Amino acid sequence: MMIEFSFLLVILLLLVGLASLFGFTLVLFGVVAFTGVLWLLEIFWFKKRRPAGEKTPWRVEYGANLFPVLLLVFLLRSFLFEPFRIPSDSMMPTLLDGDFILVSKYAYGVRLPLLNQKIIAVNEPQRGEVMVFRYPRDTSKDYIKRVVGLPGDTVSYQDKRLAINGEPMVVEQMEDYLHDKKLYYSAQFQETLGEVTHRILNEDAIPAYVFDKDDFPAQENCQYNTAGVICTVPEGHYFVMGDNRDRSQDSRSWGFVPDANVVGKAFFIWFNFSDPGRIGSFQ
Repeated sequence: MMIEFSFLLVILLLLVGLASLFGFTLVLFGVVAFTGVLWLLEIFWFKKRRPAGEKTPWRVEYGANLFPVLLLVFLLRSFLFEPFRIPSDSMMPTLLDGDFILVSKYAYGVRLPLLNQKIIAVNEPQRGEVMVFRYPRDTSKDYIKRVVGLPGDTVSYQDKRLAINGEPMVVEQMEDYLHDKKLYYSAQFQETLGEVTHRILNEDAIPAYVFDKDDFPAQENCQYNTAGVICTVPEGHYFVMGDNRDRSQDSRSWGFVPDANVVGKAFFIWFNFSDPGRIGSFQ
């Protein structure tokens, strides 16, 4: 029993290491494929050639029995829902560092696992929705931001106020937001973007000028000035921003999100270790 436990522990640690290098989805696919081969061999080869009464080797038994469970997890994660953890404050006050969220993988169409190739069109991302996507500069990383500009839109963010195609978004001042952990206040507003009303934060001490912009495809579609930025979104791309507007690295600095990078729509907080009261909020 101790040998079996040690072997499984080594395998678990190996999988964790591989997931950090190659991504969880690829490693999960590899494990599903491996256990699936064991499952098939057990049914069509090992079992038929094993002497009557001989016990199934535990390595084969574990692998074969895990296959249906792992396959179900892989299918659910690839086509229906995927969990994510919020790693930063860029989406405050909507999402906080430490929130565990669920993302609908089918909301924006069914895509092939690993390849992320859309095979069934469902809906397209809409203004105001919170979207998870693969970071354009490093597709091994998943980012989460709010969709601001759709293909063909002209997005203007000047003096910390947003306008789409020349129409200013409706903004209402709210009570200042207190950052519980860092103990400081930010100016808080309620913004209506498309059909979605949500909250945003601004910092008076941080200028609107984009200091740290990178080179990115279709950068010629953007004009930068001391008041901010004005961009026309290319076809097949999206312009995204964080709700914590002055503390978010987003399309203003690293460019547009290609449709091929879209992962899904965030809609539900399913856990938060430090604040269980947040469970079930956000949609």
